[in-house]
Amino acid sequence: MLSNRRLFLDFLGKTSEMPMLLEIEKASGIYLYAPDGKRYIDLISGVSVSNTGHCNPEVVDAVKEQADKYMHLMVYGEFIQSPQVKYAAKLASLLPEPLECCYFVNSGSEAVEGSIKLAKKLTRKSKIISFRNSYHGSTLGALSVQGNEKFRNPFRPLVPDIYIADFNNAESLEIIDDHTACVIVEPIQGEAGIIVPVNDFLKKLRQKCDESGALLIFDEIQTGFGRTGTMFALERYGVVPDILVLAKALGGGMPLGAFISSRENMSSLASDPALSHITTFGGHPVCCAAGLASLDVIIGQKLVGSCAFKSDLFRKLLVHPLITEIRGEGLMLAVQLASPRHVSYAVANAPSFGLILDYFLFCDSAFRIAPPLIISGEEISIACRQILDLLDDTMANTRKE
Repeated sequence: MLSNRRLFLDFLGKTSEMPMLLEIEKASGIYLYAPDGKRYIDLISGVSVSNTGHCNPEVVDAVKEQADKYMHLMVYGEFIQSPQVKYAAKLASLLPEPLECCYFVNSGSEAVEGSIKLAKKLTRKSKIISFRNSYHGSTLGALSVQGNEKFRNPFRPLVPDIYIADFNNAESLEIIDDHTACVIVEPIQGEAGIIVPVNDFLKKLRQKCDESGALLIFDEIQTGFGRTGTMFALERYGVVPDILVLAKALGGGMPLGAFISSRENMSSLASDPALSHITTFGGHPVCCAAGLASLDVIIGQKLVGSCAFKSDLFRKLLVHPLITEIRGEGLMLAVQLASPRHVSYAVANAPSFGLILDYFLFCDSAFRIAPPLIISGEEISIACRQILDLLDDTMANTRKE
């Protein structure tokens, strides 16, 4: 019988030539377990997905309960399904006006696609602005607004009339004009290496959109659900977008995405023509049940409020000659090292030290720390000791190169 490793290599499409090839048999809390029992501290949460930890009992119970009732019934938007409507209402209760009407899809890329379609339908304009080193997904429309040419070029021609501005550069916002349908922005740039807005950049962006009639789309796929120390990053920066995009932690570990706007805006997708946007599996009832249960855990365990303390603890304990900076908000951190070769070695060898770390797509000189929000202070202390041991090993071995 072929091993799972061989089956993986032979029968699954690859995302890179050098996959990690870690086989995980089970997961619980902040830990992943290999078939031989080796335990890894997950410091990336599946890239900001598992905010309430792996196999959270309340989330698992919600999945089982809903699966016993029904799974897929009908394409999205036709039947009244309790998990969908309850979750949408809960989200609306946590968001500022006019973010009140939720359209569920399956993933972040799909949510970005839906938000762009909504903006173009509402404005009847074609020009779209995004930002250098932004990441919004891999489908063609989402790729078109991605801010990195290395990833875009092999797939041209892309969606036309896309213009790239510079994050945190107010002067670059002058390309937003009366022909602009929308501006899509991550309130904190994730794959750029956790770049936070400065000098009221997001407020200036909001003002420019208001002046030009462009719709502002916030991509909170990574920042949502307590990751940055507020439930949503829009609260931290005091800016309300016209359309909010969510995914990753939205599903509590299950595949789920959403774009949210006003009822008036969202109603435009129901006519001229009807089915202007449609999805078969969007808002799958099991996924919505999981997401709602996960959100209840975040609120009930006050995980958002503890984020600042946990962030400060990482910063306090992670002191090493190779670390030149730790930046970010809450438990969305980038650990900047002295050089990209140090990052490459550290991430590749992290499993040997019982850790799961990750690169950034557009920043090769830092690694990501984004653990489940349930991580305790004691677990942070243990993880940091293991990171420091890893960095000692990194320094010793890269010195020989």
